[in-house]
Amino acid sequence: MTMASVEHEKRALRAAMRARRAAIDPADRAAAGPALASIWRREKPVLTPHADGRSASIAGFWPKGDEIDLRPLLRALHDDQYEVALPVTPADASPLRFALWTPDAVLVPGVFGTSEPSAEATIVEPDALLVPLLAVDADGYRLGYGGGYYDRTLAALRSRRRVIAIGIGFEAQRVDQVPRGAHDHRLDWLLTDRRLLAFA
Repeated sequence: MTMASVEHEKRALRAAMRARRAAIDPADRAAAGPALASIWRREKPVLTPHADGRSASIAGFWPKGDEIDLRPLLRALHDDQYEVALPVTPADASPLRFALWTPDAVLVPGVFGTSEPSAEATIVEPDALLVPLLAVDADGYRLGYGGGYYDRTLAALRSRRRVIAIGIGFEAQRVDQVPRGAHDHRLDWLLTDRRLLAFA
């Protein structure tokens, strides 16, 4: 399959998955955020602390539009003593950077309608990324929004050390197969409002 045909299939699937996500029942949508936090605490993947005793650092994201609301999960991670960070999206095609977040942090507008920590927040390199998605398949490949930020970021981080990628979404966003290209990075885990899955 050529790169052009992969991109064509991705565009078609993005449109279909945006419609599917928008159609999720409001009651299921409201219950999804607390469910993420509950499932994580019950079945959480093992994240190794740093050699100096610091807790593992986990980068999440602030939901926008009809994305799943992972804010209860972010608060639970903070309460469980993880270092929690949020992405700072560059205006160009550079990899994401990540700044520490706490529940009382004031967020500022970022590019593409995101919310992110202020310029004064401490920049960290996370041990695990909670990754947004439009779709995810049984092999752990995700369909993102088309900007390539998370694939570039994972490539940069994984060139230096092991970094765990955990897809975050509704159960309804699972599909049989996602079109994939040479630069698409595979997830290690998937956390939905119904389950936590490890990809072999």
